[in-house]
Amino acid sequence: MRIGFIGIGAMGNPMAKNLIDAGFDVTVWNRSGEKCQPLVAAGARQADSPAECATADVLITMLADDAALDAVLREHDLIGAMAAKTVHVNMATVSTATAVELAQRHASAGKAYVAAPVLGRPDLAAAAKLNIVAAGPADAIEQARPALGRIGAKVWPCGDEPVRANAIKLATNTMLVSAVESMAEATAMTAAHGIEPGDFLEIITSSIFSCPAYLGYAPAMEKRDYDNPQGFKLRLGAKDIDLALTAAHAGNVPMPMSATARERLAEAMAAGDGDKDLSVLAETARRRANV
Repeated sequence: MRIGFIGIGAMGNPMAKNLIDAGFDVTVWNRSGEKCQPLVAAGARQADSPAECATADVLITMLADDAALDAVLREHDLIGAMAAKTVHVNMATVSTATAVELAQRHASAGKAYVAAPVLGRPDLAAAAKLNIVAAGPADAIEQARPALGRIGAKVWPCGDEPVRANAIKLATNTMLVSAVESMAEATAMTAAHGIEPGDFLEIITSSIFSCPAYLGYAPAMEKRDYDNPQGFKLRLGAKDIDLALTAAHAGNVPMPMSATARERLAEAMAAGDGDKDLSVLAETARRRANV
């Protein structure tokens, strides 16, 4: 199977590497071309333009946001460059409005489109343990499944409308940010009563909150080490909550907890913590509580 992969960032790099290691014929492209070199050394071919990736059996895009994806699609006429039987799998987190537009643009051109955002951080991407939420035509998902199966631990089909996958991803990230914020606040509260953060975090993550959302962020909170290159940058969490709130408002769905969590992220970014791991919310809570 031939795979075209566009977007070699913190997530895209290990995802593409897993495809190469699995023996797929992988062609890669990134706006900053030097980021492709480690993948070329591993066996990929570097394309001169995104259009060269578009004629593969499966075209995967993993770009930073709506604007980056739209720029590549328009500047390089990526949909037009797709072969008749190519399936475009967009694995990035985008807005629900963009999700609907992308599905319409592909349908108008007679091309197959699947939304398949991932649940997990770069460390899980490297281990091929991502969860992939896929929505789109069933036959298109099946065509892409061999590749998706090498990227993640499980594929979760969720219907034939691509926007459903993006709604699930945004909803999941709002829950994640709220979970990390609640853990940060609880850690600050117990610290005010003389309890070491590590002791409190060990109790909760070894008992009723023994799940990835808490286990993944507790170690950084305990060590007060928030510069994890494999982490989830706080500013990206803010971007995702903004997208989720916009989607919610479009459907008159109130999300007061998410709105409050977004304010905490704004507070952290104002303190210069936007490029740190999401667990840095613990420092925001400590500053607020003066502990």
